[in-house]
Amino acid sequence: MAESDRERAVGGWIWNENVQPFLALLAHYAGYDFDETDWQTVELGLEATDDEHPDRWYRYPLVGSAHRLEVHLANAVGGDEVSVRVKGTSDPELLLRADTLISAFATRFVA
Repeated sequence: MAESDRERAVGGWIWNENVQPFLALLAHYAGYDFDETDWQTVELGLEATDDEHPDRWYRYPLVGSAHRLEVHLANAVGGDEVSVRVKGTSDPELLLRADTLISAFATRFVA
């Protein structure tokens, strides 16, 4: 993957309760099987994050059969939000999907 491809990124924030379904869908689009072990690893990694400090973000790779992504996550201080940045989205369709997922999971769904 060329350096310019890795630099393409989308970002925003999602609600904390939406992190697992967000990652599962994003992984699906990348061709990666995101399972319970992945989620436990991410959940543990998120504990010490702080979105106000760039050196305290958690990074998780999603290396699938179709795409290689790097997801950066950090808890918002004093809130229920998680800041998200997805890098490696060189495919325009995947870039749009990642951006759409971020927008969708910034919404609280009423059951």
